[in-house]
Amino acid sequence: MDLADCYKKVRQRTEAICEPLQTEDYVVQPVVDVSPPKWHIGHTTWFFETFILKPYFAEYQEFDPNYNYVFNSYYETVGNRVIRTDRGNLSRPTVIDIKRYRKYVDDAMLNFIACGDISDEVKELLILGFNHEEQHQELLLTDIKFILGNNPLFPAYSKDYVSPRSEKTGAPFIKLEEGVYEIGFEGEGFSFDNELNRHKVYLNGFEISPDLVTNAEYLEFINDGGYHDFRHWHAAGWDWVNSNKVEAPMYWHNIDGEWHNYTYHGLEKLDLHEPARHISYYEAYAYASWKGMRLPTEFEWEAAAKQFKWGKCWEWTESAYLPYPGFAKAPGAIGEYNGKFMVGQKVLKGASEVTSPNHSRITYRNFFQPELRWQFTGIRLAK
Repeated sequence: MDLADCYKKVRQRTEAICEPLQTEDYVVQPVVDVSPPKWHIGHTTWFFETFILKPYFAEYQEFDPNYNYVFNSYYETVGNRVIRTDRGNLSRPTVIDIKRYRKYVDDAMLNFIACGDISDEVKELLILGFNHEEQHQELLLTDIKFILGNNPLFPAYSKDYVSPRSEKTGAPFIKLEEGVYEIGFEGEGFSFDNELNRHKVYLNGFEISPDLVTNAEYLEFINDGGYHDFRHWHAAGWDWVNSNKVEAPMYWHNIDGEWHNYTYHGLEKLDLHEPARHISYYEAYAYASWKGMRLPTEFEWEAAAKQFKWGKCWEWTESAYLPYPGFAKAPGAIGEYNGKFMVGQKVLKGASEVTSPNHSRITYRNFFQPELRWQFTGIRLAK
């Protein structure tokens, strides 16, 4: 692996994602779950500075001691940090300052890599850093969509953005027999610690749809009063619907009786053939209940995934985000990466259209709280 080349490609892709933005777009934080784009480009830079340059590159001089406080996300081991809700209040450092910071760290990182003689431990940290930045590339794209999609003018992010097509097969449900299946990552290459250890699970026989639920199919649920029928909802989901007056997926707008939705091209008429996206777990569960079906567990999804196409959007499962057998957190700050979040969240499987290239695999375990839907989240049914 050419580490310098990998580093440059990852960093350049982040900059390409930000290329269509205006300076003002970098600083907005509409809700707690969405971070300003400038924070993302600062945080991913901080990661390399904090976990590689400062401990392993003797020649390195820290860019600004205050940046550890500004760009630390949730690593208690590393020290105090700006609370998440206040990231949008950071008018300083400026976008220009953060870009200077990024270049400073990039130059130092390439000098460090060029020195050679990188230990296996540091190489693992570098690869983790690449994957960490790729995760933030997806977050950048979804956060940018939320920022612009909640602007009253619905400005386009980029007219050049191409959304990959997703063709509905119309094929019958895929049947899997009861039995013991192997779950979890194995083999060469990178994986996150939450994908380990590979283990056996027993599954009852089940069926899973080869297709994602489309906008047209979800619209039937809306038109049938699905958002107003408590029978299809968990109690927490029913409270969420009523407290937030939810009537449709995120980014859907009923304008003069016709449905539109916000896309990276701006506000457009709803494409009925596209998969329904930006759906919360609560909505996914309610839709499945309305259809007389259910969501697959993460183990069912993983066992069947080679038999259907996936990758258009993250797919909610009926599985709580919990550790696999034998899971152990790494020591220090790196151990805070996944394990500390294994409570109160649901697993999503697959990938989305804005997932970074080469950053998706069948064993990947994404996770979010059940009410969240700013990510590209959708529905695959099981029974």
